[in-house]
Amino acid sequence: MPLSVIPTKDRKARRDKTLRLRAHDAMARQRLQLSSDEASAAAQTSEPKGLRDDARITLDEARMILPGMQALFGFQLIAVFSDGFGRLADTEQFAHLGSLLLVTISIALIMTPAAYDRIVDEPTISRGFVKLASRVITAAMVPLMLGIAIEIYVVTSVVFEGRGTAAVTALLVALLFIGLWFAFPWLRRARPVQ
Repeated sequence: MPLSVIPTKDRKARRDKTLRLRAHDAMARQRLQLSSDEASAAAQTSEPKGLRDDARITLDEARMILPGMQALFGFQLIAVFSDGFGRLADTEQFAHLGSLLLVTISIALIMTPAAYDRIVDEPTISRGFVKLASRVITAAMVPLMLGIAIEIYVVTSVVFEGRGTAAVTALLVALLFIGLWFAFPWLRRARPVQ
């Protein structure tokens, strides 16, 4: 059929299909040109499907958590310089300092995967990096949980003027975090969804 008889829409579709086939053929020829050594090296550095997404999601999770942690850290710093802080008992002041240090450790841990990725600058994403990042983020949750629970203790001891109620409240908050952040995911992991 002469070209002038084919409608413009069909000509564009044929041209697009031809271009896609040529690109596919070029990629196939390029793959065939790899030597066996290059092919095995490529197989070792290639990433399984979804690995890049796993890494991106893991780093995004850390980026989402970080601003809240930094805000908490800022409020903790400001509290030390307020007039009421000096009126706290030594126990509550040291508890606040301990909480501040725990949140600092948590911030350091949560920023580790991004710093590692930036400094190491590996050309490919590895399953090892995703595991490392996931473990470090999980580890950061422990000092954050403890720091928040200790701050709850300090605030509750001021509000109720008693350490017993404050200790129970802080313990309940810690148990809530343990349940939601650790027990629930681990139980879910042990019993996959059908």
